[in-house]
Amino acid sequence: MRLFAKGDRVTQPNYGPGTVTEANAYHTVIEFDEHGVRTFVTDRVILETTSEPAPARSKGRGKRTVRKKTEAKKGGPTN
Repeated sequence: MRLFAKGDRVTQPNYGPGTVTEANAYHTVIEFDEHGVRTFVTDRVILETTSEPAPARSKGRGKRTVRKKTEAKKGGPTN
C-alpha cells in the first residue's frame, strides 16, 4: 500500500486524473478533474501517479454585490 501526499497528481481507473487533498492510513480523498471530490479506503484504492497537470480553476463565484436597503419614508401618506 502506497500512501500519497497532499497535492500529488494521480489517476484512478473509474474517475480519471485528480489531486490528492487528504491521505492517511485509512482514507484517501481525491478531487477529480471532472468528477468532484471522492473518498476511498486507502488500502483498497487503485491509483497511479500522473504527470498530467491540474486544470485551471476559477477562484470562487466572483465578487458578491451588496444591495442597499431602501429606507421607508417616515411620516403619513401625502394627500
